[in-house]
This record gives sequence, C-alpha cells and structure tokens, in this order.
Amino acid sequence: MAVSRRVQEFMSAASWIRRMFEQGAELKRKYGSEAVFDFSLGNPDLEPPEAFFRALEALVVERPAGAHRYMQNAGYPETRARIAAKVLAEHGVDPGASGVVMTVGAAGALNVCFKALLDPGSEVIVLDPYFPEYRFYVDNHGGALVQVPTGEDFDLDLDAVERALTPRTRAIVVNSPNNPTGRVYSQDRLDALGALVDAKAPEATIITDEPYRRIVYDGVVPGSVLRGTARSAVATSFSKDLGLAGERIGFLAVHPEHPDREAFLGAAVFANRTLGFVNAPALMQRVVARMEDVTVDLERYARRRSLFLEGLRAAGYECVTPEGAFYLFPRSPIPDDVAFVQELLNERILAVPGSGFARPGFFRLSYAVPGETIERALPGFARARERLLA
Repeated sequence: MAVSRRVQEFMSAASWIRRMFEQGAELKRKYGSEAVFDFSLGNPDLEPPEAFFRALEALVVERPAGAHRYMQNAGYPETRARIAAKVLAEHGVDPGASGVVMTVGAAGALNVCFKALLDPGSEVIVLDPYFPEYRFYVDNHGGALVQVPTGEDFDLDLDAVERALTPRTRAIVVNSPNNPTGRVYSQDRLDALGALVDAKAPEATIITDEPYRRIVYDGVVPGSVLRGTARSAVATSFSKDLGLAGERIGFLAVHPEHPDREAFLGAAVFANRTLGFVNAPALMQRVVARMEDVTVDLERYARRRSLFLEGLRAAGYECVTPEGAFYLFPRSPIPDDVAFVQELLNERILAVPGSGFARPGFFRLSYAVPGETIERALPGFARARERLLA
C-alpha cells in the first residue's frame, strides 16, 4: 500500500466533526438544505465587520510595492508590532514585535510550536474534552499526546494535571474559551497552573490556543497564561472574532521573559518556513494590521446561545452554560452519545458526539447558524429525547 499505515489509522479514527459534515451533505442532497439542521461545524457564519472590507479595499487601491512578494518568514515588522500591541492590551504582557510570528491560522501556530519544542517521545498535555485535531498536530512532530480530564463543570483540575506531569512534558495546551464546552478559565486558575508547571515541569511551556478569546458572554474576562508564567505562549487567529476562517491568518506570541525565548522564536521561524507555510498570507497580514478594536456582531452569538440553552433545557437536556465561543456541550440523554447522535439524524439534526472530543456521554452543538435554524430544530431535539427515554 502506497499510503502511510499511520495516516490510514488516523483517517479511520478521524474527526467526528468531518464525519457528521459528510453525513449532513448526504442528507442535504436528499432532502434539501432547508430541511436539515446542521450544528456540526464551528464555521463562523457572521460576515466580517465593515472595517475589514474598508481596509481590504484601501490596500487594493493603494497597490503597495512588493505587496505580493516573500517577506521575512516571521511576517511584516509593522504587522508584528501591531499584534504585539494587541497582545499587551489583552494580556497585560508585551511580547514585543520580535516576539511575534505571523502564522497560517492558529493551527499553523500550534504546529510551529510543536515543531520547535518537541523531540521524539516528548509529551504534550491536553485537557479533555479537547479539539480532536490536537492529536494529529502533536503526532506530526513526534510527540505523545497525554489526555488530562477537566472537572464536572469542565474547569481545570490542577491535581489531575500534576499527576500527568513527567520529565518528558514539554507543552501543556490550554484552550480557552474552550471548544467544545465554552468554558473560560479564570486568571486565578491559570496563575495556579503556571505556578504548578514552574515548580514541577521546568522544561514545559504552556501554550494557550485562543481563537475564541473575544467571543465571551455575561461580562466574563478570560484569564491569560502570559500573566501566569513566563514559560508561556499564545497561539491564535482571526478566524472567529473577525469571521476570517478561510483566510488562514493567525500568530504566535512568546512571553518576553521565556527562559528559552530566543531559541524558541528562532526555531518557530525556521519551522514556519520548513513546514511549507513559508509565511502567513501577505495580504491578510496587511489587512489585520489596519484593523482597530472591532469584531463581528457578538451580540448575535449571545442571543443564539440563550435561545438554544433555554430550548434544550425546556426539552429536558442538561447543559453547562458556556461562557464563551459558540458551542453547547449538553449531556446525552443516554450513555451512548454516538447512538444518540445517530438518533438525531432521524430528525435531520447534525451534532457531534462527545466521544470525538474524548468526553463520552455528551454531544457538541455549534450555534454559528441562523437563529431560525435553532428554533426550527428544537422540536426535533425534544422528540428524539422522548423516543429514547420512552
């Protein structure tokens, strides 16, 4: 067989998100898109803010010389300076322009980090439930993924993290606001995590994956790993808060006092090139450098969250209130979350089983969909639950 056996294994166990997407495509072909309720993908449906289009149009008119050539592998200096200022404003820590590497989305930033930090067999701790692609990113660079459960309310379990730390731990990935739960980790919890890692795993770096950082509700303020420990870095993108998922623009920012800062950044820039990214998209680097403090209309996500939560709870479902992102992670009404998600297909509802995020017994719903889609789907959720519990 010409195809790698390992890749075949990964494909056979591949993301449930994509499997449900494919099943949804078949249902839409059969019944039409309007008759299918697809909550499977975290694909932001809100258009970018007007400021994005103004910046894009201005660049097209200006036609700056050399705008489409190679640049430094870390990105344009002026863009990196703007991003450093953004990090300072949000985290209270200034990485400086030299501490920023522009990347191909948050996924590119994470892969660059892992390539820079991992030796064969190095361990990367992830907190479950977690975004399933982490497993593949870690494997890309010879690492071993170590799953550590969060608590009943999906908050950090510091005792569980401590038990998982070993001399081989090189990275801990923190995703806040979290996909799939919407949990946001407080500054107190991240400070405690930073102190724990400093004391017990001095070779490890905490990496926060935070493309949903600005999508929060009820006045919640996300904590910052940069404030919790110098052995930290931010990997993020503009995919969700600006609605630019298809543009693949993100960045890595390393703490200014990281003890291995220069080596880490040098390796990250080298990895950005040798992994084939070369550099982040040139046009998008210039656009995001011109963006002020704007986002998509976050109030629309807040209204959808309330609509979905209230409707599911009225139908008898249990669900922790998400503090951020645009997902719900309700408990399945039966222990077999995969069987439940299959039952939802009879109502032409697409969800993702919690097993796909290493947390069986739950299921994920994305509310990056029109509110009317949620309203029309709610009776189907009630019917599916009633059938299974009858």
